[in-house]
Amino acid sequence: MEHSDVLSWVDAYERAWRSPGTGGLGEIFSSEASYLQGPYRNPVVGLPAIAEMWETERAGPDEAFDMSREVVAIDGDTAVVRAEVRYGPPLDQQWRDLWILRFAPDGRCKWFEEWPIAPGQ
Repeated sequence: MEHSDVLSWVDAYERAWRSPGTGGLGEIFSSEASYLQGPYRNPVVGLPAIAEMWETERAGPDEAFDMSREVVAIDGDTAVVRAEVRYGPPLDQQWRDLWILRFAPDGRCKWFEEWPIAPGQ
């Protein structure tokens, strides 16, 4: 993976989060992908389970938020991204996350590991 590939993937992830439904998830996640929502959580495995979690976790495709991202490291098929998400207005939630991403040869994510941190944690 190259820096630009990782940024393109994160942009596609954000577009999918902002889009109605979950039809676009197959473009960014492999069919047997694992999605770990926190370091001590059990992974959500497979596109159908990720789609169900996706719809449960977000307020909807029109959810107001701003997201910034920075690629921290890349090693082969693995990348680390620092993301900052602010929900609102009004600003009522904010998160700084580290994402550990492992990519399949086709550029889709096969492992998504999130380390979310909220203010005061």
